[in-house]
Amino acid sequence: MCGIVGYIGHREAYPVIVKGLKRLEYRGYDSAGIALINHGMKLYKKKGKVADLEESIVGKDVQGHIGIGHTRWATHGEPSDRNAHPHLSNDGSLSMIHNGIIENYALIKQDLIKKGYTFSSDTDTEVLLNFIQDIKQNNNSTLEEALRVALKRIVGAYCILLIDQNDPDTIIAARKGSPLVIGIGKGEHFLASDATPIIEYTKEVVYVNDYEIAIVKADEIILKNLGNEKQTPFITKLDMELATIEKGGYDHFMLKEIYEQPDTIFDCLRGRLLTHSGEIRMAGIDNNLETLCNAQRIVIVACGTSWHAGLIAEYIFEELCRIPVEVEYASEFRYRNPVINEGDVIIAISQSGETADTLVALESAKEKGAFIFGVVNAVGSSIARISHAGAYTHAGPEIGVASTKAFTGQLAVLTMMALKIAQAKGTITHERYSLLMKELEAIPEKVKEILADTSHIKAIAEKYKDAPDALFLGRGFNFPVALEGALKLKEISYIHAEGYPAAEMKHGPIALVTEELPVVFVATKDSYYEKIVSNVQEIKARKGMVIAVATNGDTVIPGMANDTMFVPDADELVAPLLSTIPLQLLSYYVGVAKGYNVDMPRNLAKSVTVE
Repeated sequence: MCGIVGYIGHREAYPVIVKGLKRLEYRGYDSAGIALINHGMKLYKKKGKVADLEESIVGKDVQGHIGIGHTRWATHGEPSDRNAHPHLSNDGSLSMIHNGIIENYALIKQDLIKKGYTFSSDTDTEVLLNFIQDIKQNNNSTLEEALRVALKRIVGAYCILLIDQNDPDTIIAARKGSPLVIGIGKGEHFLASDATPIIEYTKEVVYVNDYEIAIVKADEIILKNLGNEKQTPFITKLDMELATIEKGGYDHFMLKEIYEQPDTIFDCLRGRLLTHSGEIRMAGIDNNLETLCNAQRIVIVACGTSWHAGLIAEYIFEELCRIPVEVEYASEFRYRNPVINEGDVIIAISQSGETADTLVALESAKEKGAFIFGVVNAVGSSIARISHAGAYTHAGPEIGVASTKAFTGQLAVLTMMALKIAQAKGTITHERYSLLMKELEAIPEKVKEILADTSHIKAIAEKYKDAPDALFLGRGFNFPVALEGALKLKEISYIHAEGYPAAEMKHGPIALVTEELPVVFVATKDSYYEKIVSNVQEIKARKGMVIAVATNGDTVIPGMANDTMFVPDADELVAPLLSTIPLQLLSYYVGVAKGYNVDMPRNLAKSVTVE
């Protein structure tokens, strides 16, 4: 859960690395550091943001054409100058940055201490680095050979960049379970956790696979597996523009990404949802339609916001396709020895495509004969590559740590997928199929309508920004929307919030209701509407403060609520694509009103690549 950048070539490395770290700061931002080689190793690191590192370096020698940089999300050891990466080996010749966790570092550290090694940090990374140095010295081997031996002995996940002051023309990199992409320039190469630091310089990249080592020079990339066998680098063209990773006049990336949703949902539907011909074209589904239609069970595995998208998909798939669906937290699914049968369909949902728990769960399910379908945003990501088939959400890079446009992109993909399978199975009438296609097609314009004026949501946020707790309630398709709304408020404003099915409120949470408690109801007009009206009345009878998401033209819910956020009318199956938008905005405006950095919430990182 860290950002890594490396550069080797004809440019000065420092400006390239610092700019890259700023673009990767959403992956981790409690400390940062840079190592450069120029007549010896130069190391600079600082607790805090990349800007703090920059300030501490002013006036120092930062020349050099090879370097590595890191922005950290702490795992082993508190955020501090000494725990920041890069780390130096005991002899001072090697420097390394690392994303991941080395699980058996404590045993290795004990052995190294017995040999006389000392440690200046609490990190597992420094242990691995000195382990590599020890192997290199004892075996009189090259750095590449020492790294290969070390990686065979460690347990855990890693993306590693290594430089050696005695070999100032090479960066050595390796990965397992944590992403690494290499950008190809003319007489230069760029290395990073994802493509955002690279697109300014090149559109040609190589995605490094698990258990591969990359030997990177200014004019050459050599890929090898851990068995020292050369691998052929596969060059991919980036479909990304620089403007997509810049704020474009918005105060925050989160706000920009909320406002991008009319376009990102449209991009997700474009070329797939063909209402004029009544077709849905999705290659990953078209090529595997028989497998998907014959599934006896679908298991959706995901984490966080993606898990909420999976819960909504459960309602949609069971409603339209009549296939039993289970939705699992990937972190629990992988550990509890689940029953997986050959022919089961596993749908993996992930914004980054690198979520560690989800990846491990997929590997296990794949070994047992399940068919893996990935729904991811990041092209070329690990989940995309491990899956038998899949669909990209085409939401573009999402920089804000709290997911917004990726969530609605996931819902759009999953809805089209369910419609396609239902039509093929004959579990949906032609009339219903055609109606839902039109309803889905109308979503981008309806989202645009919500975003046309958000001043009333900003005013509601100001009114409730000092609340210590909040309760989010919904029913049916909107129950997971309530969960997602609660998660967003927690992430962005640090207000304790819980999401519940509205009917379950009476079985415990209603005890929390007071005159000070904001209760947010997702209460759009659907088949549960009369029931949720009753639930609102139950809260009002106990003097709770009701904030409602209601359908345009409704007078009943607004007549009971203290404050109302309206959305356009839509079929209940696609309504979550609309009802989630006001909740995203509410969380954003509360966070801003409280003075927080909504793009980088405390303790959170964008891509969770550790377990």
